[in-house]
Amino acid sequence: MARTYGDTVLRLEARALDALADSLSSSFDDACAVLMGTKGRVIVSGMGKSGHVARKIAATLASTGTPAHFVHPAEASHGDLGMITVDDVCLLLSNSGETRELHDLVAYTRRFAIPLIGISKNADSTLLRQSDVALVLPDAPEACAIGMAPTTSTTLSLALGDALAVAVMRLRGFGRDAFHTFHPGGKLGAQFLTVAELMHTGDGLPRVTETAGMPEVLLQMTGKGFGVAPVTDAGRLTGIITDGDLRRNLEGLMTRRACDVATRTPRSIAPGALVSEAVRRMNEAKVHALCVVDEGDMLVGLIRLHDCLRAGVV
Repeated sequence: MARTYGDTVLRLEARALDALADSLSSSFDDACAVLMGTKGRVIVSGMGKSGHVARKIAATLASTGTPAHFVHPAEASHGDLGMITVDDVCLLLSNSGETRELHDLVAYTRRFAIPLIGISKNADSTLLRQSDVALVLPDAPEACAIGMAPTTSTTLSLALGDALAVAVMRLRGFGRDAFHTFHPGGKLGAQFLTVAELMHTGDGLPRVTETAGMPEVLLQMTGKGFGVAPVTDAGRLTGIITDGDLRRNLEGLMTRRACDVATRTPRSIAPGALVSEAVRRMNEAKVHALCVVDEGDMLVGLIRLHDCLRAGVV
């Protein structure tokens, strides 16, 4: 029985979202143009459940290149209107369009000619009549059992906020590098780490020349704790020695040179590549480290699977 109720809610809201997509008009273009043109911040506000949605829209805008913050409408009437400047844009949400707590915000935008974008299902509401850009939600029934609790309406407002944020994000050309700047922490940030940020370099990097003897090779492999030794010729990567190479050459090992034991054409990666790409390559090759080389195949670092996992890249 519970599953039936859940299915009903999801399908009802899905139909409402289809209706919202079909109803997008030039007003959506106008709203994006206003958001793109603001010199200040986007002030997002709403009361009750609309307020919760407004907070999320503000957070999404801010994280995708459009400075924004939430202002509580009741607090706005008691001094927080001072947070809003003439360079800002207001985005106000109200399902009915008649939310009393928004009146002072609406009046403030009209008094100081601050652009106002309104979102409501009531095209003839006070909010939308006063707005510079009116975004009308489909008049879809709420999904709750009594048809009153904000459910479908908040889903529509949230989705429309996402549509605005993503559209403006794409119009700005906001890409992966900029996204990483705003998301340095957690799993999102980890997905944008580059190899250069985690690789080992300098004196901590094990390396031997083609003519190095095995005592030196073993010292590099064990002394620096990597268990591998990249082989170079005038700085250019030419091979790598792993514990597997040592086992395959046990007979007369200590009389050999690095060039006699190394595996040629070792797997490598560029310093500008994403760490997630390095993890993929290591998993596919079943190795625990990759040499890092520049465009001239010069060895510049070494990255280990352990370092990637510790940084949160999986």
